[in-house]
Amino acid sequence: MQTQNHPLIAPALGTARQITSFHYGTGGAQKVYVQASLHADELPGMLTAWVLKRKLAELEAAGRIRGEIVVVPVANPVGLNQQWLGHLVGRFESGTAQNFNRNFYDLTALVLPGIEAQLGPDADANRRAIRTAMGTALAAQKPKTELDSQRLALQRLSYDADIVLDLHCDWEAALHIYTNPELWPEVEPLSRYLDAKASLLALNSIGNPFDEIHSFCWTELRERFGKRFPIPHGSISVTVELRSQRDVSHDFAERDAQGIVDYLIHRGVIEGTATPLPPLAFPATPLAGTEPIVAPASGVIVFRADYGTWIEAGAPVADIVNPLTDEVHTLRSTVSGVMYARHSARFATAGMEVARIAGDRPIRSGSLLSL
Repeated sequence: MQTQNHPLIAPALGTARQITSFHYGTGGAQKVYVQASLHADELPGMLTAWVLKRKLAELEAAGRIRGEIVVVPVANPVGLNQQWLGHLVGRFESGTAQNFNRNFYDLTALVLPGIEAQLGPDADANRRAIRTAMGTALAAQKPKTELDSQRLALQRLSYDADIVLDLHCDWEAALHIYTNPELWPEVEPLSRYLDAKASLLALNSIGNPFDEIHSFCWTELRERFGKRFPIPHGSISVTVELRSQRDVSHDFAERDAQGIVDYLIHRGVIEGTATPLPPLAFPATPLAGTEPIVAPASGVIVFRADYGTWIEAGAPVADIVNPLTDEVHTLRSTVSGVMYARHSARFATAGMEVARIAGDRPIRSGSLLSL
């Protein structure tokens, strides 16, 4: 194992932070990149990455890693330093209000100016040419802020990975994943090994989140040049939502790290006999099919259904109780599907999104992710 440190731009005199990456294996074959807690207040992934590191160290010592596996357990040291009145505020950068998981460098825009002349009839050669162009373009970037330097450091570590896993969690949620619909056949085994209760598919949810900037670029290049040049899927990228913010336990971390190891054995990145695939909890559904359940008025939230359960269309999801007027608004789903996430707050303001249901038919467009 090798440890590498990647300094960030110091935002003020006397301060300095860095990204630390851990590298297992010898390279030369598949590359896997796993990062955790890009939203710094989402900690289940950080513990899972710690357990994964220990497993990978044992596998490396046994000579079972084919290629390279890179683990970044703390992907957002900037956000970890944002404490407000005793609470960690790690989703948005305090100086700019930018979401830490948005606005990554657009790889398509970076490689388009010169990539066409480098493409030819061989898909593997095209993959190498595109990755080389990505690496060259990222190396040429000159970040001006600590936040930009953090984004760039993460992309430089991950742009050439065959598999990218970005470990997050929600407020209160069942384990679920997001990925590109073109990649679903490659990702389905991961969903099975992790026992994901929802698998949400979107080509471009808008905003350049970390997982999408790895896969969407290859899709765009195929759309532009695929009729003349074979362009493969260059990156199997997935956002893994490891349940709820408070679901930080040794049991969960062990289970989730082993699920990742089982998937990498299945993919041939780790030598061994793959564990038989578990059943898929629920079929994959389009992210555009998710229904946000919104409070029409303010009041106390009383949930009438738990996350991770199937909700039939018309079934009650929650009550919004006004203790001053005795008015009760019962919120119901208009689609059938798994309620994969809900808010951790129990007081609603008017217009607040309190839960999401994974429907199987597209009903939304535009920006599909929450802020």
